Amino acid sequence: MANRSRKLTPKASKPNKPHAGVMKRVAKKPQKKLKRGSWLSSTLAIAILLSSASLIMAFAWISVLFIFNPDQVSWLNKILPAWAQIPLGNHERPQTLKQIQLDLSKKNQIFGKTLPLHQDAENSFLLPVFQQRANCQSDCEKLVELRVYERSKELEFKSQSENYYYLATQLSVTGPEESFVTSPLLDGISESQDINIPLPLTEVQRIEGGTPLPGVWFNLRGQRQQGTGAFAYGHVVYYNPERTNLLQMLSWTSPNGQLPKWQQVTGDGTKELVVDQTVGLEPHLQVYQVKRLKLFLKPIQLEAITLQSAALKDSAYQNALSIARSGLWTPAFEWLKFIKKQRKGVLPEAAQAQMDLIRLHSQLTKTQAQKNWASPSQEVLADLIDGRWEKALQVFEASPHNAQEIATLLKADEKRLWNRTVAALRVNPNRREVQAWFALILAVQRGEGHANSWLKAQLKITKDDLAYIQGLLAKLNGEGKKSQISSTHPSQIVGTVQPITQVTSTEWLQPSSADLKLPDNQVWYQVEVSAFHDGKRWLNSPFENLNPPKTSAAKFFWETLGISSDPEIQIVVWLPNGEQKITIAAIKAVQLQGKVLRLLAAGPKIPENQNDVLQPKPLALTNAALEWVQPSPITLQELYQQNPQGMKVMLSSLWQSLQQSGEVPSGGIPSFEQMQEKLGDWPVQVIDLTNNAQPEIILTISAGAIASLSQPTPEIQGENTEQRRDRTIILSDKNEVIYTDFTGNYLQKLSAIAKLSGVQSLALLVENAHNYSLRRWSEKNQRFE
Repeated sequence: MANRSRKLTPKASKPNKPHAGVMKRVAKKPQKKLKRGSWLSSTLAIAILLSSASLIMAFAWISVLFIFNPDQVSWLNKILPAWAQIPLGNHERPQTLKQIQLDLSKKNQIFGKTLPLHQDAENSFLLPVFQQRANCQSDCEKLVELRVYERSKELEFKSQSENYYYLATQLSVTGPEESFVTSPLLDGISESQDINIPLPLTEVQRIEGGTPLPGVWFNLRGQRQQGTGAFAYGHVVYYNPERTNLLQMLSWTSPNGQLPKWQQVTGDGTKELVVDQTVGLEPHLQVYQVKRLKLFLKPIQLEAITLQSAALKDSAYQNALSIARSGLWTPAFEWLKFIKKQRKGVLPEAAQAQMDLIRLHSQLTKTQAQKNWASPSQEVLADLIDGRWEKALQVFEASPHNAQEIATLLKADEKRLWNRTVAALRVNPNRREVQAWFALILAVQRGEGHANSWLKAQLKITKDDLAYIQGLLAKLNGEGKKSQISSTHPSQIVGTVQPITQVTSTEWLQPSSADLKLPDNQVWYQVEVSAFHDGKRWLNSPFENLNPPKTSAAKFFWETLGISSDPEIQIVVWLPNGEQKITIAAIKAVQLQGKVLRLLAAGPKIPENQNDVLQPKPLALTNAALEWVQPSPITLQELYQQNPQGMKVMLSSLWQSLQQSGEVPSGGIPSFEQMQEKLGDWPVQVIDLTNNAQPEIILTISAGAIASLSQPTPEIQGENTEQRRDRTIILSDKNEVIYTDFTGNYLQKLSAIAKLSGVQSLALLVENAHNYSLRRWSEKNQRFE
């Protein structure tokens, strides 16, 4: 209470009121100062709050960029000290091409040729990375990695004079193993050797030709020499632009050196990838379809069309697939066409794909069977592969010589023909022609007794069929006895032949001193020898060093030429329609005049040539002389897809060669596009002729095709192009002309490519004005001699 009274006491005594004016002055002055201080403090507070919010938002935005795309904040590193640099996580700083190349060289790696991923090569590209192989003499750079680079879009680097690139993705690369590469040669007959050595990949190229889906397909390839040919092998890699990744889709190998290509096979609108594994006359094509997957990183795969399981539950369809698996492609395809017709032209998608695969093989075997073959054994082989049983028997029965040669073919068969006959008999066990071939193969490989036992076990075989087939076996057996004559080596002779009417015995050497007598219904032929094998090496005309002894000269020639073991010689004549006709003659005598070696032979009369310049001259050759080589042709357009850069140089060299020969007017060379338009459909063959593991390009051109290019020169314009023969030009792997028929001598013509026994490189059989010659590549002189 006391405290309260003390507080109230001052209120009780009020002081006197001051003057009103004084009160105003005293009251207003302090009030004005208070309002200004409050406003300043409020403004400052608001400014501080706004600045803080902006900084917080800026830092928040930078933080977001740093988390999701660190490269977007790399510009801050320019204003920050070294200790405060912003780490860019796993993202490397972009580099120029020179910097990338320098980094690779520090790792002993080689910067390859960049390949564009889009139309604008500056925005993104594929970089092959190579490495030097140790102890290597050729193709010494092997592919070890693929990298994809994308151009930097940041302002910091976009404003630079040079382009900067980020490494978007990479893929390590190892070549396929040797056992995989050589597996097509085994053909399921021999056991695969366990060779796990990876073979090097030496080249990367885009696979063109209407590739499916967005993205880019690449072919990583290498080459391995095998005998006279070369394997091609590699991987197929797909770049997926949606996922920015590289996917190895497929490993492939091709014994004939063909590269994978996109081709319309199934007709569903999307092309398939075709790998050609054909060996000799045995077609083998692997066809892969693009199939989608529900995988984020791998949305597609390449799936092979196989015949292992039937896509249709139908006994006839399954039988057709069975004979297709054995290699009887054409009979299987004809059967499937009948089945499809029964189903009103509709097959399930998988069954149609299997049918299309069989159709593709059938097209190859039909083409082979329709060719004109110089050798009866090759003709029979092509016929049997295509299921032409009756036609093959006609060739077998044509002559005793044919029977002997075909017996050798059957004896060497490694179940290819056997499997076909077994499959055909399984479907129709009573077909006489198939029974005949089964018995012939059985007799040659296991003896005539086995063949007769099998024939007698056939319950439904007729007496006429049994007698017919046993007659074939007897003919086969008779020729077998004649072939038992011992000799040092078989005769291997090539020459030009012409009929003659008069023969003087004293001008010819023969083993016996008896006069030369011409058998009934036969004529004399004189063969001018172009080349022959003496048991050690090939000798070519003119024969300068052929020195027979003065005594027993005939015996010398019989042994040197191999006539004692094989006195028969084939005479090949080309009919006006292009068909070949082969006549068998017997060598009776030999003659050496100067440097010219001639043979005297007797045989049935051959069709007359009638001096037609378009028809090749009659050719004489013994059975063992040559093995014909016929590479499958492709068009120049297909070759361009495989090697675009090399194709441009090749067409330029080709056009210059045609100008030099006067076939096309001299002057400027047309543009590549113009030449490609005119020449794109011309067929070419690709094969190694110089034994350097690099293929040469063989282009055979008709007179009509040349005439279509432009107006020929006045000298040639007056000639009728129909009276001029096809001519050939060969370009090396360096696009240099190494052989040409486009010379002043229009009678020169490349007739065939052949493999000679005991010689690694292939030979050219060239028809000249008066004879034939064999030309082989000279490594020393760099030309065919």
